[in-house]
Amino acid sequence: MKFKKLINALVVCIALSCAHLPVNAQARTDIVFAIGNMPLNLDPRYATDAASERVNSLLYQSLVDFDAQSKPMPSLASWVELSATEYRFTLNKNRAPFHHAKALNATDVKATYDSFLNLNDSPHAAEFANIHSITVLDADTLIFKLKQADKHFPAKLLIGILPADLIAKKHDFSRSPVGSGAIKLMSWGNSLTLQRLNDGQILRLLEVKDPTVRVLKLLHGEVDILQGELPPELVKHLQSKSEISVKTGKGANFSYLGLNFNDPILKNIKVRQAIAHAINRPAIIEKVMIEHSRIADQILPPEHYTNQVASKLTPYDYDYNPAKAKQLLLAAGVKLPLKLVYKTSTDAQRVRFATIMQAQMAPAGIDLEIRSLDWGTFFADVKAGNFQLYGLTWVGIKTPEIYGKAFGSQSFPPNGFNRGRYVDAELDALLEKENWQAATTRIHEQLPYVPLWYEGQFAAMRKNITGYSAKLDGNWDDLATITYLK
Repeated sequence: MKFKKLINALVVCIALSCAHLPVNAQARTDIVFAIGNMPLNLDPRYATDAASERVNSLLYQSLVDFDAQSKPMPSLASWVELSATEYRFTLNKNRAPFHHAKALNATDVKATYDSFLNLNDSPHAAEFANIHSITVLDADTLIFKLKQADKHFPAKLLIGILPADLIAKKHDFSRSPVGSGAIKLMSWGNSLTLQRLNDGQILRLLEVKDPTVRVLKLLHGEVDILQGELPPELVKHLQSKSEISVKTGKGANFSYLGLNFNDPILKNIKVRQAIAHAINRPAIIEKVMIEHSRIADQILPPEHYTNQVASKLTPYDYDYNPAKAKQLLLAAGVKLPLKLVYKTSTDAQRVRFATIMQAQMAPAGIDLEIRSLDWGTFFADVKAGNFQLYGLTWVGIKTPEIYGKAFGSQSFPPNGFNRGRYVDAELDALLEKENWQAATTRIHEQLPYVPLWYEGQFAAMRKNITGYSAKLDGNWDDLATITYLK
């Protein structure tokens, strides 16, 4: 396979480069983290891309967080359910102030969530449309009153709290975030420079789009850590280096093939089933993905507390069967070959996945055209519905409400993440009742997307970096505690 030869050549190139290029001798005190894509928006009311979400987790504090089973737990505040439509939240006494030195209090919480009333273009706004009013009792206490009962309401309060004074001034949080998290922004130019508040440690996020160059920079000592977005051959290469520590583990981030339901061909369930049967997921996982990757059948992973339904769904309902796929296309009245356009980013591993799927689909009578775009253009096209097929990954998803956000008829962007414009009254009714088992079964049958896999996680770092590990959802939270041994 051409890609295998290319990767092998890259590994040889890296080995030769390392033999002739010395480790960067310049003494550094900052910790440099190489990432594939810079954040797009550091205002938590707008952020939807993975890099922005991961950085915002460090910059801001939210009222609620999640435990290992994805159940909500207190973070910035604890809560009491006063009635089916009223919740009282009490802020922690020893909470940190905002990065501009203003104390954080209940007024800031109210201002943050009240601001959604005027943010019609926020993808998160619909999540809080059920809030009737927010009443501040004192600096530490406030009451959320809902229009309708919602027993899952606390789990939705994940937005980083913003300072009320800057909200009133219409401050640009997207490029100049001001939160109360463990880390604050110092500057944002060619790199994103952050500072840890407890010890002053400087952390620099450096965008390096090419995975081979990221590996070279790590081996040369120009960067200290990288995480994810590498082909398995390069991960194995790093594992062979004595100066590098590689940590791996299972992942919960869900990769999928998105479909545009404004396309009359893709509205046909037989066509969607054919596409699912035209992808050999086990082969892709075995050949070109890192260890701990696993087949997925729904957004939330098997470990999630809602997944009593997991035993009823099997990814092999859509096993690789090109002959069956072709039969389904013919039964749908499709003239073969079916020409489809697949959009993805320019990331080498994502292009590799696309190229393999292109080859796998050919025997099924599908002619897949690949269009790889820079991340900003690609993601903008996805949100705008400017695609036929695309590939993306849901990152850090914790609550089952994601199914409503992703597939609800009222959740078209910017009001949610139903980027394929899928409409299903039966699914809407199940989501309204929060019947997650029936909803996931319906989604599995109707294929508003084609589920692919939960990609394994890894982090690679130089041996003088301690306190960093690969997390299930790929978060970067350990940057708040990571140590650089000089």
